[in-house]
Parts: sequence; structure tokens; C-alpha cells
Amino acid sequence: MSLNYVLVVSGPVYGSQASRSAYLFAKALLEAGHTVSRIFFYQDGVSNASSLTVPANDEFDLVKAWQEMQDKQGVMMETCVAAALRRGQISPDESAQHGLSSSNMAKGFVQAGLGSLSEALLSADRVIQF
Repeated sequence: MSLNYVLVVSGPVYGSQASRSAYLFAKALLEAGHTVSRIFFYQDGVSNASSLTVPANDEFDLVKAWQEMQDKQGVMMETCVAAALRRGQISPDESAQHGLSSSNMAKGFVQAGLGSLSEALLSADRVIQF
């Protein structure tokens, strides 16, 4: 039986195991035939969407891995707009709205409010937070 999952990632891209665990869990779900309809990055998790993250050559590039998952599997990757703005994670739309000179949102990610997460929860069979 295939289930629809929504993941909430609150851990930073590096510095804790939460985000990597979320990625590996999502990958395993997809490989097992389940659906991951949305991954919502909240609190420090918004750093997973930074286009300015440059890991060392011998380290796993988690931002790139999320982007590949979005590109190949169509998983919606959303960051909480309020949490992102407080942490300097700026989308092109927010950059224009606030008169900033640039954005640093990685391709494949979008900013959304908690209402978007609430809406996703209505159709999810399971919600897992990391």
C-alpha cells in the first residue's frame, strides 16, 4: 500500500543530523513506492534552501541532493517564509518586495506560509518531523 508523506525539516543543512536523516528517509520512501508530496523546511531547516552553501569536496552536498530529488521526483520543496526571512534566506520575490539587491534561494525551492503546510497535512497519510 502506497502512502502519501509530508516531511517537516527543522534542522539546519549542516551542524546536525536532522536534515540528512530527512533526506535519507525521503529517498527510502520514494524508492519503496510511496509519495512524498511536500517537504516543508521550518525554523533552522530553511538553511537547506541556501544557494550559498558550499561543502568541502569530500562532503555530501545536501542542498544539491534536495534539488535533484525535486527535479527527478517532483517533490515540492517549501521553506517557511517567516523563518527564512529572519535567517537571511531570501527568495527572488522577497528580494524584490523588500528592496534587496539579491536573493540566495537555491533553484527548486519556494517560500510559503504555514497555511501551505496546513493544507498539505489535510491530504497526507503520514507527517514526519526531523
